[in-house]
Amino acid sequence: MDRISAIRNVEDALREFEDGDADLAATERRVAAVLRTYATEFDGDGDVFRAVGDDPVDGTVVVAPSEPAARERVLSASGVDGDGDPDGAAGPEFEVERF
Repeated sequence: MDRISAIRNVEDALREFEDGDADLAATERRVAAVLRTYATEFDGDGDVFRAVGDDPVDGTVVVAPSEPAARERVLSASGVDGDGDPDGAAGPEFEVERF
């Protein structure tokens, strides 16, 4: 799915919600499915990786050119720096896997 198609699908889901043809839960599921499909079919300069491990990174999905870059992006997306969380504690333990 390309970007334009993904945007159109999200717009359709929002339109159905606004028109009262879908409830919030159904709209959330549909938008999440569109994003998941887009991410797994992403045709860019990287692969799609998912973090598996401790909170708050577990389940985070990023696009990156390598596993080390994916680890950095997962930490950044989760609000955790490379040395630990914002409060200075040790960072979460996790692995990244191609998704």
